Amino acid sequence: MGSGSIRRSAGALFRGVLSASGAKAGTFTDVPTTFSASTASTDPTAPNASATTGNAGRAARHGFPLRTVAALASSGLLATPLLAGTAHADPKEPKGPKPPAKMSQIGGDRLGTPGVQVALKPGSPKLPGPDTLTARSWIVSDAESGKVLAAKNAHWQLAPASTLKMLFADTVLPKFPKEQKHTVKPADLAGMGAGSSLVGIKENLSYSVHDLWLGVFLRSGNDAVHTLSAMNGGTEATVTQMQKRAKELNARDTHVVTPDGYDAPGQVSSAYDLSLFARSGLQNADFREYCSTATAQFPGDKGKDGKRATFGIQNTNRLLSGDFDMKPYPGIAGVKNGSTTNAGSTFTGVAQRGDRKLLVTVMNPEKKEHNEAYKEAAKLLDWGFAAADKVEPVGRLVGPLSEDDGTGAVGVHGKGKGKGAGQNTQAALDSTGGMSGAWTALGITSGALALLGIVAFAVHRRWPLPELVRGRRRSGK
Repeated sequence: MGSGSIRRSAGALFRGVLSASGAKAGTFTDVPTTFSASTASTDPTAPNASATTGNAGRAARHGFPLRTVAALASSGLLATPLLAGTAHADPKEPKGPKPPAKMSQIGGDRLGTPGVQVALKPGSPKLPGPDTLTARSWIVSDAESGKVLAAKNAHWQLAPASTLKMLFADTVLPKFPKEQKHTVKPADLAGMGAGSSLVGIKENLSYSVHDLWLGVFLRSGNDAVHTLSAMNGGTEATVTQMQKRAKELNARDTHVVTPDGYDAPGQVSSAYDLSLFARSGLQNADFREYCSTATAQFPGDKGKDGKRATFGIQNTNRLLSGDFDMKPYPGIAGVKNGSTTNAGSTFTGVAQRGDRKLLVTVMNPEKKEHNEAYKEAAKLLDWGFAAADKVEPVGRLVGPLSEDDGTGAVGVHGKGKGKGAGQNTQAALDSTGGMSGAWTALGITSGALALLGIVAFAVHRRWPLPELVRGRRRSGK
């Protein structure tokens, strides 16, 4: 195929303008992956609910910073329970599997409560109903402040499909310069599941790290993932590193079995965790570049003259690249989509309007129409941009746990580095978030909050993101 053309199928099943609504069970669309017994694990991670008890724990889970919680607890000001709020319930909820009655409370109590969680202020736009938002789990949040605007079953452990590649990228991408070259060996491509999505990597040919990441993000290429995993010490080592990174990010719903998101027993994540992965990855400029690229040229075979041709690849994120039944979403800047037999359709996206940047994650819509996950994600983004200043947050995306932010509550189970770390609970950390080096306190603000007659001081931290690359980036490399 000549240089500059768009390859419709590069090992993956590229549907183009064909509707996926008639796909039969066991067939694949966009990101074709299947169950593989060879990659099976029967030890899923159970939901890690917050262990916090008492009023100090409740204050922490509602987003008060650790300094505030510690001060109020020691002074006895937290004698009265905080209001937990109520869930938005609707009798029209679609039938299907039910979420667990108890889920993780990382980020706030309400995020561990089944059903839709939203706290509308007077004059706020109505959240779309269950006929429109049919996903088993979803969450919409502010990418910088981490405030969760609304959510449904945010901590439900579900199969993630290729959205798990965000964690793979966040873990592995910083390790290799994009100019580095790698000649693919047959062993590099071993162990991929039948029906895997592929970008079209060939054995015994050389690819740059830049090429490989384009293959990961645009075509969700499991061949690119396995090649980068081989460079990183192998699949097993990469899975171990991904699981360690997930724990550092406080993504306790996630259990990694395969680096590419291929269906496997025990491989789970959640809408909450996927949003954490995206938020962390977006701190990396290369991650932002790859996830926002709509089209690119990818190295092909060598010709008789020894020169390599290229072929075009297009991002399978339909909010970025568009499709016959939808236009690219205004302000979209990534990040990752997925689809497998077990997971259904999954999607995490980031978009910007003005100075506001929102993250949305949608997992497994019950409505099986073409591009349904993208349509529901777009509805949530529309609502989020309209409602951002007109709702009370129902939780927050927490920060990493490994670095000391000066509060002492950073290490696992209170084993932080700061003074008095032994008295701080992991649950408080889970709800307020440790601060890593990537986090910057912008304009630390404090203000009086009257709550049940108690005056508390809240410190609001933001995770600044640079101006996101919006629209249809094209890579010429």
